[in-house]
Amino acid sequence: MEKMADPSDLDLWHRAEHGDAESFGVLFDRHAGTIYNFCFRRTADWALAEDLTSTVFLEAWRRRAEVQPRHDTLRPWLLGVATNVIRNSTRTQRRRDAAEPRVAPSSASPDHADEVAARLDDESLIGRILVTLDMLPPLDRDVLSLYAWGELSYSEIAEVLGVPIGTVRSRLSRARDRLVELAEISGHERDDPATSRRNPR
Repeated sequence: MEKMADPSDLDLWHRAEHGDAESFGVLFDRHAGTIYNFCFRRTADWALAEDLTSTVFLEAWRRRAEVQPRHDTLRPWLLGVATNVIRNSTRTQRRRDAAEPRVAPSSASPDHADEVAARLDDESLIGRILVTLDMLPPLDRDVLSLYAWGELSYSEIAEVLGVPIGTVRSRLSRARDRLVELAEISGHERDDPATSRRNPR
C-alpha cells in the first residue's frame, strides 16, 4: 500500500488559519529546532533562545490569519519573525542592563555538571563571535546571520528583510570583509563560523 505524503507547510498553515492547533503543532515540530538554534547563535544564551523561540511561534499563531507564505516552506518567514523578535529583545535587554546590576548566575546541580559545562562553553564561543558581529551595522548583521545560520538564499533574505537582492549581496560582501578585518585585528581565526557558508543557493 502506497504511503501518503506528509502535508506541506502550506497545507498545515492553511489548516492552522482556521484554528487547527494540531496542524500548527506539526509546523512547530518541523521548525522549532532551526529557530531555537538561530536564536541561540544570535544571543549566546540557551535559556533566552528557548524563550525567544516560544515568542516566535506565539507570534506566528497570532498572525496565522493575516500571513500568506510565498514559499513551500515556512522557514524563511519564521526566521524573519525570529530576527525581529531578537532585535526587540536585544533593545529591551540593553535597557534592562543599563538600569539594573547584573545578577550572578545560580550554581548548577552537580548531577548535570558536564551538560552545564558544555552549554556554557557553547555560550562562551558564540558570545565571542557576537562581540565581533555587534561591530557590524544592524542590517549587515541580519543579512549575515540569515545567510550563515539561517541558511537562506539571497532572494529569501531579500524578501524577509524587505530589501533589494542587490542590497543583500553588497551587505553580505561588506560584512564578510569587515569580519576578516576585525579577526585580523583581534588575532582570531579567519574561519569564523559566522562566515563559513560559501555557496549561495
